[in-house]
Amino acid sequence: MVLDRGNKSSVTTFILLGFSEYPNLQGPLFLAFLSIYTVTVVGNLGIILVRRINPKLHTPMYFFLSHLSFLDVCYCTVFTPKLLEILVVEIRIISFKGCMAQFFFGCTFVITEMFMLAVMAYDRFVAVCNPLLYTVVMSRKLCALLVAATYTWGGLCSLTLTYSLAELSYCGSNIINHFGCEYSAVLSLSCSDTRFSQMACLIISTFNETSSLLIILTSYLFIVVTIVKMPSSGGLRKAFSTCASHLTAITIFHGAILLLYCVPNSKNSWLLIKVTTVFFTVMIPMLNPLIYSLRNKDVKETVKKLVITKLLSHTK
Repeated sequence: MVLDRGNKSSVTTFILLGFSEYPNLQGPLFLAFLSIYTVTVVGNLGIILVRRINPKLHTPMYFFLSHLSFLDVCYCTVFTPKLLEILVVEIRIISFKGCMAQFFFGCTFVITEMFMLAVMAYDRFVAVCNPLLYTVVMSRKLCALLVAATYTWGGLCSLTLTYSLAELSYCGSNIINHFGCEYSAVLSLSCSDTRFSQMACLIISTFNETSSLLIILTSYLFIVVTIVKMPSSGGLRKAFSTCASHLTAITIFHGAILLLYCVPNSKNSWLLIKVTTVFFTVMIPMLNPLIYSLRNKDVKETVKKLVITKLLSHTK
């Protein structure tokens, strides 16, 4: 739907194509994404619950992990319900305000998670390189400040990018070749000068990716140096085990982002962009609780106790 509102955005609704070019896959995709979303929500909320129940997990590492789980639930929820909706309805529309809101919250949670992973890398650096001072350095106040800073920065960056989209005019086609309001897909529909928007996106994306990766790589460089200097194999194994899960999560998260950066923005690559975005927004939030729980004894023990307690309560 298009309205004439002078220089303001004239499009009031967008049509999301999603995966409509594959009509026979709509049903199977709906069931697959619904199952993944259910596992994601249950798994990540489970991590948050387990951390609250077990006093052993009241440490900075699990404090950050609970926020990572919260972010996974949030940005998965921003996109997945709409994705499920457009797989089963004939009219796949989203309002202009709804599109801007979806982009704002999705972008906020992704940037926040990017720096939350960097904060977790710093936490592992302190734990491995300065174990005796760990509880002093990673105080509750510092942990709260680091978390608040990641959310604040994510919100500010997202607000800037959302503003750069909302101020553009959309007076032509309103068909978005995506299942959500992805930046380049929305930007391609604008009939006004997009140079400022493109520059803002480039600067913010490059700065965030470079700075977060720099923090992570620097932290792990010091960790590797410390591990190499360790005399006993037991200490080396323990140090490696504390970082393995986090390294896996970082590799998957940043690998997906870099793949999206590297894909050329052309008609022939839209399917790859959509598939990669699905992996990023739907699959990664499901994988994180599995990555962190399967390798963690404390988490597995708490889950076992919860299951046993529930079973015993039902048998009485």
